[in-house]
This record gives sequence, structure tokens and C-alpha cells, in this order.
Amino acid sequence: MGAFSRQKFFQELWGGCLLPTAQQGLEQVWQLLLICLLCRLLWMLGLPSFLKHLVTVAGGFYTLYLFFELHMIWVVLLSLLCYLFLFLCRHSTMRGTFLSITVLIYLLLGELHMMDTTNWHKMRGSQMVVAMKAISLAFDLDRGVVSSVPSPLEFMGYIYFVGTVIFGPWISFNSYREAVEGRRLSFSWLSKVCVSWVKSQLCLVISNCVAPYLFPYFIPLYGDKLLRGKKRRKIRGTPAKWLLAYENTMSFHFSNYFVSYLSETTATLAGAGFTEEKENLKWDLSVSKPLSIEFPRSTVEVVTSWNLPMSRFLHTYVFKSALKFGTFSAIMVTYTASALLHGLSFHLGAVLLSLGFITYIEHVLRKRLAAIFNACILSKKCLPNCTHRNKKGLWVFLINIAFSALAILHLTYLGSVFNSSVDYMDEEDDITHHTIQKWSELSWMSHWATFGSWILYRLIL
Repeated sequence: MGAFSRQKFFQELWGGCLLPTAQQGLEQVWQLLLICLLCRLLWMLGLPSFLKHLVTVAGGFYTLYLFFELHMIWVVLLSLLCYLFLFLCRHSTMRGTFLSITVLIYLLLGELHMMDTTNWHKMRGSQMVVAMKAISLAFDLDRGVVSSVPSPLEFMGYIYFVGTVIFGPWISFNSYREAVEGRRLSFSWLSKVCVSWVKSQLCLVISNCVAPYLFPYFIPLYGDKLLRGKKRRKIRGTPAKWLLAYENTMSFHFSNYFVSYLSETTATLAGAGFTEEKENLKWDLSVSKPLSIEFPRSTVEVVTSWNLPMSRFLHTYVFKSALKFGTFSAIMVTYTASALLHGLSFHLGAVLLSLGFITYIEHVLRKRLAAIFNACILSKKCLPNCTHRNKKGLWVFLINIAFSALAILHLTYLGSVFNSSVDYMDEEDDITHHTIQKWSELSWMSHWATFGSWILYRLIL
């Protein structure tokens, strides 16, 4: 929106950013929403199972073409590779582990050799959802959760389920089966769809029109010093740099909430994302918890609240499988797997691996402090019937607030590398330089704080 005076900025805000952003958001996804609704209605007609799966595959293919055109072939190749592997290894009991390795090799080869980086990154979300679905199905077959390898049509229906194939979220194979049964329409279903859609558009507007201008216009802590774009990049002084970093982080966070709520909308609209209590359906799909991220108790809470289905996937199929190597090793394997699924990018890998160390050190430190002080100061909130003697004292509250402030510092620091300029960098060296530069400007504060927490933990161990 350029550099305006505050009065001019608020005059131009509606027509210059809010309205165009909302319009573009609707233009990009209205066909996806329509296809999700049509599939939902068709499944209610009592069609044979193979026709339901066929409709799902057709809807998923058409949606992939809308978003990626002929580049969708790489998503199709991944799904075919996964089914071929499951069929050939149908008598094995290690399908989950071997398929995980196969999928990660495919994704790494695609990132490095098979096509240009820009187009590959556009499909990163869909590739990741397909990979997670295939891997979870393989582990469920090994564990007996799914009794037998599904037919090719049923497998492809699950992989290309129109409600999740573009924006996610990950859903299990059994959840897909329940979705295509075609549950009846209800007011609670429609209400969930509408609320999630409104939330997604609100988060999109905040990400594009509020967060980037938070401190120069909405909360003018530095007066006119942060108004102009060129001066903002060259601003001096540690407080101002942290304010700019927080703007980047907030914009990145709300772009994630936008995708999360949009994925809730598409999945629910297509008939997934419910729990069944006796004869009542509760449409309660939740992908992200913004309040737990913006006002966190700990970085552990942030990580689990960022993407609930993916967190559940990583915990069920990666962390539990790696737990035999020890807690720390399992945590690092989990974060490494997450980094590889997200793509071979330095800034993503650096952030996720940093989070692995941060969350582990915070967890063991707070666990040790909770034991010493016999207080409710763990990374996760204690249950009401916990055995800690000190639950609600002022000093307990202050310790938890201190760790919350530290978590916000970590989030601001790590999120500072995610700004619009990264999206236009094709060379990995440029992204690496950008990440190191951003963290250097903030004096590597988060890493030093993590190191200090580890020293404190070792001293009181």
C-alpha cells in the first residue's frame, strides 16, 4: 500500500487492501468449494462404493489441474509409486518404515532434479498431504488398524479426497471411509463450514493488511520512524528490529491460520472432520489453535497447536516409532521428518531443527523445576487432579508468564525469516544468507537463550 500518513493509510485501507484481498481469496478457491459441495451431495445419493471413490478421484484430479495444471503429474506419480509399493510389499510387516524412506527419497529427488524449484514449491503442500496419507496407511496396515490393502480405486479416492488434496489437512484412511458414507446434511455442518470460512478470510486480511503495518500505523510505538518501507529495512536499534521481526512473524502466523481454517472449510464441506457420539455427529475438525500460539504457555504448546492433524500424524507414526531410541532421539527424528516433508529448504530446516532443541530443553528444564518446587510449571498445563502442592500461587504464575514470554521471543526470532522476499528467492544460497542475516540482526538471541536454558538445566540436574 506504499508509504502514507496514518490518516491517509486508514482512508485507503478498505479499497486498497481489505476488499481486494478478500475478493482474490474467494476467486482462487470458489471452484474448489463448489466441487467439495458437489461431491458431498453425490455421496448422499446412495451410490455404489466404487462410484463414490471414482467421483472422489475425478474431483481430486480436476482440482489438482485447476491449481497446478500439468505439473500435477508429479503428485500423481507419487501416489502411483506409493500404491505400487504397498501392493508389492503387502505381506511385509515393515511397510511403514520402508515406504517412509521411499517417499522421502522421491521428494528429495523432485526438489533437486526432477523439475524447477519454483513449480515444485507450489505443489509442496499437496505433495506433503499425499505423502502423509500413504505413510499413515502403511503404518496402519502394519499395526492392523486397516485390515488389508485397499483396492486401487479406494486408495486413489483417499489420496485425492477433494476436501484435503490441496490445502490438507491430513486425515486417516478410516476417516475417509466414514466421509464417503455420505452423512446427512445438518445445521451444525453448515455452521461449521461458514464459521471456518469467515475465520479464514479474516486471517487472510490480517496477514496481508494488518500485520505488515502493525507498528507504524496500528500501534505507532516509534512514531514516524517506521513509516517508510526503505527506512524500515535500515532501521537501527534493537527494539525496532524486534518490532519489525514481530510484524514478519505475525504475518506468517496468520497466513498459516488462513490455510488452516480454509482446510477446515474444504474438509468439512466435503463431509470429513466429525466425531460420532451415539447417534449425534459433532463437526469438530480443528486444524490450528491461534490463541495457544499467540499467547503460548510454552513452545511445546505452540508446536502441537500449529497444525493439529500433522502433529497427531508425527506423534503417532514417527515419534512413537522412534521412541525406542530414546526421547531426545525420537524428538529430533520427528523434527527431521517434518523438515523433510516440508521440503529441502535451509530456512525451514533450520527453524524446525531449532524448534526441536528448544522444545526438548524447555520440556526437561520445566519438568525439573516442577519437581524441585512441587509446582504446576510444566510445559503442558497440569490436570486438575495433579499431585503438585503449589498450583495457583503468585510465584507459580510469574514463572509460567516468564516461560510464555520466552516462547514469544523464540517465535518472533524464528518467524523473522519468513517474509515475502523469501518467496521470490530461487537460489538456496540466497535463502541461507537471508536466514543467517535475519538471525544475526537479532544477535542470535533465541539460540543463546536456549543454550542458557540448557546450562541451567545441567546445573540443577
